[in-house]
Amino acid sequence: MLNADPLFTRPTLTSPSLLSRALDGLRRKAGSQAEVWQLLTQNYTVDLDAVAILMPSEDPEPTWLATRD
Repeated sequence: MLNADPLFTRPTLTSPSLLSRALDGLRRKAGSQAEVWQLLTQNYTVDLDAVAILMPSEDPEPTWLATRD
């Protein structure tokens, strides 16, 4: 996370509808979910819990054991 710069103010996204619109726009620009997080925190001040609700974590695919014959 970036260090807070008191001379640079970022827009604050407090409304879930504004936050979801910003996320939709950033998803088009970013190649991965990590890039979306980076762009979001660089450009806006947000409640990270609200972002986590709108961007659930990606669970890895389970690796199944081969069946026994």
